[in-house]
Amino acid sequence: MPFIDSKVTVKVSDQQKEEIKSELGRLIATLNKSETYLMVGIEDAYDLWLGGKKLEKGAYVAVSLYGEAPKAAYDKLTGQICDLLSEKLGIPGNAVYVTYHPVSDWGWNGSNF
Repeated sequence: MPFIDSKVTVKVSDQQKEEIKSELGRLIATLNKSETYLMVGIEDAYDLWLGGKKLEKGAYVAVSLYGEAPKAAYDKLTGQICDLLSEKLGIPGNAVYVTYHPVSDWGWNGSNF
């Protein structure tokens, strides 16, 4: 039950969104999760500031998941997300924040797990 919510400063085409969504579906296996229940949100043209300066190219990515994953898996996924955003959108890794939010209670389809 992961959710990856991305806020990026650049405009993202529908094709790029589809490509990023698909790649995140593959990368979520890093946390021992599958794309089957992965939800992805991509908000583009989002204003972000880092160190008091507005970013021309930057991103904030929040990864929520039911349960937890090992720290090494979080570290690996952070690198993969930074590489993906650099490749697809030209956003440098030093302008990307990635946070992880393990959740113990997760609802879906009218009940909780």
